[in-house]
Amino acid sequence: MLRFYHCTTNLQYNLKYLINLQRNTFKTFIHNTAQSLKCTQKVPLSLCSVTKFGLFITSSSAVKLYFGRAAQCKVSRTRLTGYRSISDKDLQFDWNKLWHYLKPHINFFLAAILGALAVAILNIQIPQLMSGIVNVVARFSDTRDTVIFLKEIKLPALRLLSMYIAQSVFTAFYINMLSHLGERMAYNIKTDLFSSVLHQDIAFFDQQRTGEIINRLTSDVQDFKSSFKQVISGGLRATTQIIGCAISLIVISPQMTLVTLLCVPAVITTGSALGSLLRSTSRSAQAQIEKSTAVADEAVSNIRTVRAFAMEELELDMFEREAERALVLNERLGLGIGLFQGGANLFLNSMVLATLYMGGYLLSVNQLSPGQLMAFLMSTQTIQRSLAQISLLFGSVVRGMAAGARIFQYINLKPGMPLTGGKILPSETMRGEIEFKDVVFAYPTRPEQVILQNFNLRIPAGKTVAIVGGSGNGKSTVAALLERFYEVNKGSITLDGEDISELDPTWMRQSVLGYINQEPTLFATTIMENIRYGRPDATDTEVIEAAELANVHSFVIGFPRGYNTLVGERGTTLSGGQKQRIAIARALLKNPSVLILDEATSALDTESENIVQQALDKAREGRTALVIAHRLSTIKNAHIIVVLSKGRIVEMGTHEELKNLKAHYWSLNFQQNSGE
Repeated sequence: MLRFYHCTTNLQYNLKYLINLQRNTFKTFIHNTAQSLKCTQKVPLSLCSVTKFGLFITSSSAVKLYFGRAAQCKVSRTRLTGYRSISDKDLQFDWNKLWHYLKPHINFFLAAILGALAVAILNIQIPQLMSGIVNVVARFSDTRDTVIFLKEIKLPALRLLSMYIAQSVFTAFYINMLSHLGERMAYNIKTDLFSSVLHQDIAFFDQQRTGEIINRLTSDVQDFKSSFKQVISGGLRATTQIIGCAISLIVISPQMTLVTLLCVPAVITTGSALGSLLRSTSRSAQAQIEKSTAVADEAVSNIRTVRAFAMEELELDMFEREAERALVLNERLGLGIGLFQGGANLFLNSMVLATLYMGGYLLSVNQLSPGQLMAFLMSTQTIQRSLAQISLLFGSVVRGMAAGARIFQYINLKPGMPLTGGKILPSETMRGEIEFKDVVFAYPTRPEQVILQNFNLRIPAGKTVAIVGGSGNGKSTVAALLERFYEVNKGSITLDGEDISELDPTWMRQSVLGYINQEPTLFATTIMENIRYGRPDATDTEVIEAAELANVHSFVIGFPRGYNTLVGERGTTLSGGQKQRIAIARALLKNPSVLILDEATSALDTESENIVQQALDKAREGRTALVIAHRLSTIKNAHIIVVLSKGRIVEMGTHEELKNLKAHYWSLNFQQNSGE
């Protein structure tokens, strides 16, 4: 008795300590709790020792679940430094969005509900029929009149058999309807999510990693679909069975029902409170999975860089570390779900025990028949199975709602710059004159750093204007703004006198602008289809003509499969010069009025540069061209050369004019010639 008092006193102390516990002292608390629960004597296993051990483990697990997020990992210097993701701290599930996707398939939804309700109602009725069969069997337990027994058992047995058959048919029906509903909703959600991602501003992709986006398109959609289908099939059926069987229990024996259902509100309240905590943990776990996916995606996408620097072990260590953090969060989530399901099982088994105890008593005083007791037990077991199913659904619902909230977060994102809508200029009057007027711009990810300050530049129609300058002075930014990858903060950019912010962006990119950058990206398909990507409706003949114009045809005919040669992911089987020429052909295929060349030859060797430069010279003929150049030798023939420094134009003129000034351009030219 004294030992038990000592045990409970120590536990009360630890509970008080737990209430006032700061999150960063969790480890200290666990140590103190373990020390305070130690018995001073070595004694055989007793109630106190078992209680102390069980409560210690439970309290430790609960504290770990609640305070687990306080654990801070040591900051390491890796390429994940600065990792950012859209915050989902206060993310809520969008029920209106769910209705938006459910409404078009309401017929399947209603059919699935009716099928599940039919199965539930049959499950409620089966114990009643079983009661009649048990009463018949009980009546004939002391006699051997087989003929009368078979006559009386025949009708209730046939009714029970017909219900079993109907139950099977309705089960197959509602599962089929639910499959149609779930897959069609998942298809619509996935396509809308992908559409939303594709329509986001470039600034969105500057901030998000590819692995995060792919994770939401795959695992989050799958988690949401699975949860939705399980809730409709299992949750609806279980809820209906609980309500129906509860009514049956009341009809059979109100006294037993009162005792059986006395603890239900407490279980529901506890489950709701725990669910709120677990949803937050689930969102954190899914965000961490995104992060580990991003690590793997970048490592695989840049495998040549990883191999070149012998960083395989470092990448593996980084992935293991992020995956381990996801493991810890998922284990914490599993702990919470396990605590709920364990408590639910204890409650359900207690219901059965209470039913047997009271049922036996009522049977002994002739207030219940054997059939009624059997029906009550079967109804109780139906409720027990239904509640157990709901407790199992608990974890699925937590994961599904967290996944759905993250999916709808991306779907609801509104881009600042729509891809379609605006003026379309007649192609026959298109001249291709471009003008930058008092442009001020800073990247959305670095708003405090102004890249272009009061930038003014006019590019005459049909002329080639080159922009040169040191790295980080805003050369490529000019090209990105003309492509409308970003909106200017102040000022305007016009095309033939029309502000490009009022023109249709898709029309501009498809018909007016041809963009070729320093690192062209090819798709893992054939050379023919990579070029055709510039204009999907182009014929093979038109593709080959563009290839000849870009000096592609000469090396393609040397391949065994010619234009049907697969280039590998991102064109890894081709040289830099070959990839660049294919990118030029792709841009020329749509016959753009304006050509934007963003350091298109800076990454090439001298031989490749000369070949690509010849292709670019042919491509510029008769077109307005904006050339961003690093090597001054490639832009000597430009009509106008602009020298950019710290976001401002400091010099402008022809190659010879700028050389004679002996200022910025002359200095750049001297440095390059000296380096050679």
